Amino acid sequence: MIHSLLAVYYREMLIMRRRLTRLIPSWSVSPLLYLIAFGYAMGKNVAIDGHSYMEFLIPGLIAMNSMTQSFAIASEINIARFYWHIFEEIQAAPVSDFSYVAGEVLAGMTRALLSTCVILILGLLFGVVLSCNLMFWLGVLLNSFVFASLAVGLAMLVKSHGDQVLLTSFVITPMAFLGGTFFPLENFPSWGQTLIHLLPLTHAAKAIRAASLGSTPPLFSYTVLAVTGSIFFAISVLCVKRAKD
Repeated sequence: MIHSLLAVYYREMLIMRRRLTRLIPSWSVSPLLYLIAFGYAMGKNVAIDGHSYMEFLIPGLIAMNSMTQSFAIASEINIARFYWHIFEEIQAAPVSDFSYVAGEVLAGMTRALLSTCVILILGLLFGVVLSCNLMFWLGVLLNSFVFASLAVGLAMLVKSHGDQVLLTSFVITPMAFLGGTFFPLENFPSWGQTLIHLLPLTHAAKAIRAASLGSTPPLFSYTVLAVTGSIFFAISVLCVKRAKD
């Protein structure tokens, strides 16, 4: 099982390595624009809980970017399914459903970790130094685990590569703007805060921000991410089995 898992992961890493010179600039553009427009231009004189808005914004961007980049593995899976027919070859190979999902999820998490490093470097250019401690990286890993697992399951459900855009629009984009990335949750009405706390990204942003700013992160948020990711992973295994049938 380990060998088949590593084979799936290795394939994705070979593809990413060939595209790395294009991926790194693409990982940099959106965060850089957010940092300039929101962090520098708009939030230059804004302070939140004793921290500058830039210090508040960068952990949120890390949470958002680790979500989008880990979820992007769904596009790679769909390209392999609908254009290269790789999934059909995997069906014929001795690769278990669990190994396939685990390999793709690890690939998505790797993308998220690399994109996080890019944002940390961008933050240094703006003079922001975060505490990249164990709890910080644990938050990033759990967040990417949640959305990479979700991505694999949804990739098995879509009927064409074009449907992937709809998933991003209706699943990822709302969370990116409502999950505590750009604004404090306290600015929302009480009913809105209740709904927003149902989003996994909200807990990821809280955990990553608290850890990166030297505060004690809420353990409940880590629990929510771990449980949610495990549920999505199990569902993805079932979706892969259904897609094979």
